[in-house]
Amino acid sequence: MKQLTLRFNDQLYLACIWIAGLSIFVMTLIIPWGIFTRYVLGTGSQWPEPIAILLMVVFTFFGAAAGYRAQAHISVAMVTDRLPAAIRPPLAWCMNVLMLLIALFMVWYGAKLCMGTWHQSIGQLPWMPVGATYLPVPLGGVITALFVLENLILGQQHHRDVVTYDHEKNIEPEAL
Repeated sequence: MKQLTLRFNDQLYLACIWIAGLSIFVMTLIIPWGIFTRYVLGTGSQWPEPIAILLMVVFTFFGAAAGYRAQAHISVAMVTDRLPAAIRPPLAWCMNVLMLLIALFMVWYGAKLCMGTWHQSIGQLPWMPVGATYLPVPLGGVITALFVLENLILGQQHHRDVVTYDHEKNIEPEAL
């Protein structure tokens, strides 16, 4: 069961990385288009700005979930690293529980926000419900909560190959 959970979370982590990366990539295409239509063609497109904002929200919440699993998030390590070693594990557990509470807050209130605004439309994008633009909040909260539970139950996973694919590996001299 542990290996199945880790493999599932590895795939979920990769999905978060791809979603966040594609969001940034598409934003880099959309924003220049908006500038080109406004200043060169003289008729500004209405859709680039709200789509770019939506993509930034997607990048933020999916990227933050991936960053949490990779232990690449902003943390209070500066404080905890200076504490006695005996205090660090219970403090880390408390920080993870607080992070779980924040993720559950995002899920609960993000879902309420989506449902409450689903029947409103965006002026520049009348086909898109406002509630859809808030979907990354509860979805990112669910993924973050899964990664926090993984951290609490199975330990930190920032050392896994899927997370450290871009790090240089130490090669033993006899292997050469």
